[in-house]
Amino acid sequence: MACLSSSQLQKFQEDGFLVLDEFLSADECVAMQQRIGELVANMDVPLHCRTIFSTQDEQLKVLDNRDYFWNSGDKIRFFFEKGVFDEKGDFLVPPEKSVNKIGHALHAHDPVFRSVTHSPKVQQPHFGGEVTPHQDATFLYTEPLGRLLGIWIALEDATLENGCLWFIPGSHTSGVSRRLIRAPAGSIPVTSFLGSEPARDNSLFVPTPVRRGALILIHGEVVHKSEQNLSDRSRHAYTFHLMEALGTVWSPENWLQPTAELPFPPLYT
Repeated sequence: MACLSSSQLQKFQEDGFLVLDEFLSADECVAMQQRIGELVANMDVPLHCRTIFSTQDEQLKVLDNRDYFWNSGDKIRFFFEKGVFDEKGDFLVPPEKSVNKIGHALHAHDPVFRSVTHSPKVQQPHFGGEVTPHQDATFLYTEPLGRLLGIWIALEDATLENGCLWFIPGSHTSGVSRRLIRAPAGSIPVTSFLGSEPARDNSLFVPTPVRRGALILIHGEVVHKSEQNLSDRSRHAYTFHLMEALGTVWSPENWLQPTAELPFPPLYT
């Protein structure tokens, strides 16, 4: 992809997000979706590790297995939607319809995803569940706070019906309202928030439907969300984040931590 034009850069700086159409080809999108279908068909997640993933406080507080979540940075692991398990942890819906995210090391361990994106720090296909209003910098940050860039690639059309992204344009200029941190070892819940999410005027959100293959650049501090997908169509997307490293230190309080086996790769030096 060529560099952003001056008008594109200005729009990103003003709005906090930018749509770049046709970043991936239809064939690339199909290949990634087919690979995800294979991974889901062969997934083997123990009952005690079947955890949901959400940006809501109460969901983050009930993750059943701390190690499965915290130690997913260098592994391919599965996280699920709300309401897909019975009280025993058995599936109430077909497994392929239960997954919210797969993370966080597809770029390192899967050749299909590695061939598309080589260097990002965090990678996870996202399948189109509800994501409440939030800022990405709530969940990943450096000390001092460095610039965070989200990459969101539609692997199929994202529409008003199946859960496209919504943004509050310009909200990235207001600062970070809260941070998610690791709880001390042995603590329950396994994560907690510093600060609180302010009330948002829902009328300020602007829907951003895109076609398959489009990429959305997301400023780490812009407020965005997606509605619950109640349609009969999936909304697969591939997401990852890039963090500014120069003059910063990855916070030891982040839920996601690099490992000796898979350190964060630099995009450039």
